Amino acid sequence: MEDMDWLTQLPEECISRILALTPVKDGCRAAAVSRTFRSIATSDAVWEARLPSDIKDVISQSSSPSLPEFLNSLSRKDLYFHLSDHPLLIGTGNTSFGLEKESGKVRYMRGAKDLKIVWSDTPQYWRWEHDPQSRFGVVARLDHVWWLEIEGRIEARKLSLKTNYAAHFVFKLTEEAQVFERKPVKLRVYSEGDDTQEAKQVLLEPPEGAPTQIRERQDGWIEVHMGEFYNDLGDDGSIIFNLQQLARSPYQGLIVEGIEIRPVN
Repeated sequence: MEDMDWLTQLPEECISRILALTPVKDGCRAAAVSRTFRSIATSDAVWEARLPSDIKDVISQSSSPSLPEFLNSLSRKDLYFHLSDHPLLIGTGNTSFGLEKESGKVRYMRGAKDLKIVWSDTPQYWRWEHDPQSRFGVVARLDHVWWLEIEGRIEARKLSLKTNYAAHFVFKLTEEAQVFERKPVKLRVYSEGDDTQEAKQVLLEPPEGAPTQIRERQDGWIEVHMGEFYNDLGDDGSIIFNLQQLARSPYQGLIVEGIEIRPVN
């Protein structure tokens, strides 16, 4: 406590700036041991600085007409934690926006409808259906294809600058799934205009006990790590996420929720 006495003598604007640049956990600890810090730590000034500078524009894109009014009525601290715990559906409702609770870095998820899925407009190959475990209105269910290709993209300016990101393909496999246990898919993450990135190959249904990058999520879906990138493009360019493979027998039994782009901890 005594070590912090000199800090409490600083102007309130300086303390606000210090707290805004401090990791959330550390800021909460400081507020717990200092009355001066406590009053400033919950102020809108501190939490406004933690929020993305374009947060008002993002909120205005909500797919629910009534939600912007509610979100804008929250204190900046409550808004920060709300967006950390409840991703916001934006645009047509097929993309979600959220914040990483510890860092305030933005994360996005492109739902299946906002991805480019080859043959997805042909009902004999793909079907669009509701899944109660999905945050989106519909997911893509694969009946069968010989050529599997799924691609998503996001503008670099939408993401937090100077930040390491990872892309994750989010999916399920049905009991009728075929080929995924013996034919790996190719995954690539690269900047637009630079498609020289070598693809890595991953089995979406690996043998039991085998090393894998497949992970079960708390929301009931499965994800596979597609790749990582460092966002230093500023306002220029897009990041592209690609999954593809050509099989000698038809793929089937894949359900696609989307591709999630989130900061690397």
